[in-house]
Amino acid sequence: MGQMQDAILMKTHLLRYFVVLAEECHFGRAAQRLCITQPPLSMALKALEEYLGVVLMERDAKNVRLTTAGEVFLHEARKVLAQIQYAGEVVRSVAAGQEGRLDIGITGSMVYRKVPDFCRAFRAARPRVELCLHEMSTREQLQAIASGQIHCGFLNIGEPPQGMRTLSIGAEAFVCCLPADHAQAGVAQIDLRSLAHESWVMFAREVAPANYDNVITCLQQAGIHPQTRHAARQWLTVMALVSTGQGVALVPDCMRHAGMSGLSFAPLAGVDALTPAVMAWKAEHANPLLQAFAELVQEQVLGSMSALGQRQKQSPS
Repeated sequence: MGQMQDAILMKTHLLRYFVVLAEECHFGRAAQRLCITQPPLSMALKALEEYLGVVLMERDAKNVRLTTAGEVFLHEARKVLAQIQYAGEVVRSVAAGQEGRLDIGITGSMVYRKVPDFCRAFRAARPRVELCLHEMSTREQLQAIASGQIHCGFLNIGEPPQGMRTLSIGAEAFVCCLPADHAQAGVAQIDLRSLAHESWVMFAREVAPANYDNVITCLQQAGIHPQTRHAARQWLTVMALVSTGQGVALVPDCMRHAGMSGLSFAPLAGVDALTPAVMAWKAEHANPLLQAFAELVQEQVLGSMSALGQRQKQSPS
């Protein structure tokens, strides 16, 4: 069947003619069912037999009967036609954004933001699409998007690099992360100036420059030039070091939801500190699945903003 597929795959009408003729066992009825005349049907059967070098059907003026070879070929021809039909359905489904695979990059903190909600909603809407999440730093994601290793990523950047498109999923406020036994643990707000002489656990700049720069900017607003004792590659590592008394840190507010023990969190007093979060992808990408996913993310973000606005209007002044 391998040679038959190679030579006849682009002439599937020959296989279809043979299958219908085998089912009808009559040239007239088969031609009528195929909406053709009998001569093309006879020529198709002859072409198949000449190519295969076997007799597929014994025929007389009125009827045809499958040979043993013809019975085997009928089974294989049906499989080929079914596979071709399936391939067409898959291709059309992929082109419509209903089937396929998306590889998505995430930084560690995105697990505690809206990204899992985006993925759940997309899987519910398009259950035949496979979403694969890959934890990477912001820098690693930008490289992986550029090289085509992943389709898109959720990361922390301000301005997108050239050739990238971004969709904001909302800025996150920084909060102060302290050891649970710190003198200021449990306070309603933290004045950063009171922590000027603390040791600081920082996010490594080479991993995510935006995260590092945002923290430094925030500390400089309070007149602090941090004594950096430790630099970590993930927010969870930053928090783990704080929990063991290695220093204090600023982390995105969403990291409260990590549930790590031995920590205390407090908003910052008098400091406007935000870390941006975006979905990023190649500007020229034409993947229909990626387009559908970006549209869902945008709808979810706008829906969240609308719901937040309604709650703020309803809250007492």
